[in-house]
Amino acid sequence: MVPITSLAFYRRYTELLLRRYMQVSLRMGQVPSVLGNCMFRGKVSSYRVRSFEDAVIFVYDVDRCLRQLSPEEKELVARIALQEYTQAEAADLTKQSLRTVVRKYGEAIDRLTAIFLEKELLEVGPLYDGQ
Repeated sequence: MVPITSLAFYRRYTELLLRRYMQVSLRMGQVPSVLGNCMFRGKVSSYRVRSFEDAVIFVYDVDRCLRQLSPEEKELVARIALQEYTQAEAADLTKQSLRTVVRKYGEAIDRLTAIFLEKELLEVGPLYDGQ
């Protein structure tokens, strides 16, 4: 397992993986489970899934990882990473200070990154293999 101090390196990759999850889910005709019945902003991308089966497996795997987060972590991840609100907008929506949202979102993304690494949805690169 990667030391917790190095997980910040993976935050951007985790956010990109979550955006791909959002796009693939919507293309499959389902709203990501973490969003529930929320309204959201979306962007269209040119990401192509090789097969419908790949899409189903990918969405299912990410859903299982997201279920391991606390309700508060899920809300922040949904607002910022999936719905693409800024951290300041998320602070207003959740009625928390910006500083608190920045800290809690970072912790949530780091926790999710650790889960993705454990489930091999993200891989440790050569930087952490000592190469």
